[in-house]
Amino acid sequence: MYLTTEKKQEIFEKYGNSATNTGSSEGQIALFSFRISHLTEHLKLNKKDFGTQRALIALVGKRRALLDYLKRKEIGRYRAIIKDLNLRK
Repeated sequence: MYLTTEKKQEIFEKYGNSATNTGSSEGQIALFSFRISHLTEHLKLNKKDFGTQRALIALVGKRRALLDYLKRKEIGRYRAIIKDLNLRK
């Protein structure tokens, strides 16, 4: 499996302030970004996998909603996560 417990803890430790802080917006955005990149690579090889394509679109929407929330609440944290993950709008 591509997303192990250790990998999740590493992502949350790096972006969510601690390995146990799984509810932070930054940690969730980083996790979604990791999953989006994995699904994108999968779809490059399997163009007709429409279930995965639908899941990818849903993940992108969830990440966008979290980014919009963070932008409304704390613009500094939003700019920091955009810079760290190299995301663009």
